[in-house]
Amino acid sequence: MIAVTMGDGAGIGPEVVVPALLDPDTLRRCRPVVIGDAERLRRAARLRDIACEVATVAAPGEAVFTPGRINVIDLGLLPADLPWGELSPIAGDAAYQYVRTAAELAMNGEVQGICTAPLNKRALHAGGHVFPGHTELLAHLTGIEEVSMMLATPTVKVIHVTTHIGLIDAVRKIEPGLVERTVRRGHEAMVRAGTPEPVIGVCGINPHAGENGLFGYGEEEEKIVPALEVLRADGIDARGPLPADTAFFLAGRGDYDLIVAMYHDQGHGPVKVLGLEAGVNLTVGLPVIRTSVDHGTAFDIAGTGVADAGSMIEALRQAAEMSPSPAR
Repeated sequence: MIAVTMGDGAGIGPEVVVPALLDPDTLRRCRPVVIGDAERLRRAARLRDIACEVATVAAPGEAVFTPGRINVIDLGLLPADLPWGELSPIAGDAAYQYVRTAAELAMNGEVQGICTAPLNKRALHAGGHVFPGHTELLAHLTGIEEVSMMLATPTVKVIHVTTHIGLIDAVRKIEPGLVERTVRRGHEAMVRAGTPEPVIGVCGINPHAGENGLFGYGEEEEKIVPALEVLRADGIDARGPLPADTAFFLAGRGDYDLIVAMYHDQGHGPVKVLGLEAGVNLTVGLPVIRTSVDHGTAFDIAGTGVADAGSMIEALRQAAEMSPSPAR
């Protein structure tokens, strides 16, 4: 049973949720229940010229799963005239409430996983909820101090040591303990997903991973190498520090199962070039699996009915595969 949050109702979330939940493969893999706004989903279905039943339920256990039916726990927070493609504090608050409700359902054991459509950070903040994104929000809601962001495409998977902070702050924050914990979370996720002995490539911080001290001030030796020594002593195949400009190429040809990026753009840039449409964002370290599309609210095309649902379908697939205790 997967809780699917609708995301920012002014963005493309409703437009990708509808076809993703109606996809035959989705229904074969899991039982998805949307947390969102039923009327917004109906509008999205009409935009895409999709005939379906959007049925409201009070709880996941009440959902009925038949072809052509979408089950939704309707929080009813969006006005009927909410415009598409415009920043709205109301939509930002609603997106928060969808995630909060999904987290409660997960913590109560009513769902085994969470799959999130995109929210808009500016709208979220305008709605009174100052979090950098889904990752930090879900950590707060589930009482977890530290989690990691993982991005997955058909060719490359990457986990981040730091994410939504400035580059200078990221370098300051990186230290051996954080690197070690991040690699361990990535290793555990890969094993859980069916790779029993993953080969993990760990990027450096500086160009050429410091080039033996030529670039930077010894950050690799200080912040990364000690962590790798501990990990390897525990039997985890973590290799590096690697030059980031070659690490992703090597992963793409199959040398590494997972790449560890030190900061946001070091990991996000290559992943989005290699597979944005099929990319999935996973939060690793939560007490429940959470996956998400690897794209934003796309206000520029919201309301046009042309948004690609491929990433949402893939996110649901991975949520189903990695959920720890499938519903019977």
